[in-house]
Amino acid sequence: MSAQANASASIPNARRTLSAARVRRAAINGGVFVLLLACWIVAVRAFGLKSYILPLPGDVLKALWAGLAVSITDKAGFYVPLWVTLGNSALGFLLGSALGLVLGSLMAEFRPVETAIMPYAFALQSLPKVAIAPLIVIWFGFGNMSKVVIAATLTFFPMLVNSFTGLRATEPERIDLMRTLSATRLETYLRVKLPSAAPYIFAGLDMGAVYALLGTIVAEFLGAQTGMGVTITQLQAVSDVAGVFACLIVLGATGVLLHVGMRAVERRVVHWTERSRS
Repeated sequence: MSAQANASASIPNARRTLSAARVRRAAINGGVFVLLLACWIVAVRAFGLKSYILPLPGDVLKALWAGLAVSITDKAGFYVPLWVTLGNSALGFLLGSALGLVLGSLMAEFRPVETAIMPYAFALQSLPKVAIAPLIVIWFGFGNMSKVVIAATLTFFPMLVNSFTGLRATEPERIDLMRTLSATRLETYLRVKLPSAAPYIFAGLDMGAVYALLGTIVAEFLGAQTGMGVTITQLQAVSDVAGVFACLIVLGATGVLLHVGMRAVERRVVHWTERSRS
């Protein structure tokens, strides 16, 4: 009974410690944010920077409000271009993640596949994506397809490497146990290897979600009808730097939300891992 009582008493203490750590972390983040804003304002005032070089935070806030305080169907705001960018990013993310998981699994299961694919995968990853993006736009046009392909390309490699590494990191004892139970290769993959590789796979998904968003924006810079990349290009053309900063804030917040959402899904799916608990 005493052990159970001690365990029960330790739960509130652990919760209080966790809450205090969160408050401390939030205070540090808030302090750093205020310090950066102060340095920003001081730099603009001290060096006499023009608004078309570096606007004041207040001007950026006004531009951000102007883009958000509109109807969600108003093309002059941020909602319509952000929706287009996210739609292409999501489709490219799904395609790149699926292809990376399939090829990573095949490489981990079959040595000849690894030998055949791995050199070309690394060669593709070593190429600067900004250099091959114009080719993709030429091949697939200025429509949504080129954005989806670039997003899938940036998502593919992190997913490939993480799934391959996670499947190869499965404990040999578990695989031997499945062999003694006369399990097939597919059963071993589904029941042992895939769950063991889940933390690696979600790490790849976490990176791929942000990379897909970046790839879509890069493609929009090269040519598109709408999207956040197009909005940034249009604002740059009229030297509206405050509007550009506002777009960057929206994209940064979107990236953070994607990361937080992916981590929440990970905690639900692979709750037994240290990464999910942390």
